[in-house]
Amino acid sequence: QVQLVESGGGLVQAGGSLRLSCVASGRAISSYGMGWFRQAPGKEREFVAAISWSTHSANYGDSVKGRFTISRDNAKNSVYLQMNSLELQDTAVYYCAADPYRDRLIGTASSISIWGQGTQVTVTS
Repeated sequence: QVQLVESGGGLVQAGGSLRLSCVASGRAISSYGMGWFRQAPGKEREFVAAISWSTHSANYGDSVKGRFTISRDNAKNSVYLQMNSLELQDTAVYYCAADPYRDRLIGTASSISIWGQGTQVTVTS
């Protein structure tokens, strides 16, 4: 099956930016709904962003609207998350997700069957 590997996480000051990458291997993801979730200590896994395979249109969780942008490059078998104006509450492990059966994945973690291993994002004051 497809494997997803995230990169780009790290330490960043509040107000700063990071760009996360998710590179898929084993299968082409050109026809998969793709997205990002995150999970902070003591919290449930939270929907962050999704992007359609057909139109590349995107939708976002309320907590990140206006600050984060998801994109994909099918030629590189990759999806990205540009994170701007980072806040302390953005600290979490960020997971790339894939849905082979939907044009756009839905924002419920239990619906996702393909996950990356996650990359840690830590926002400091």
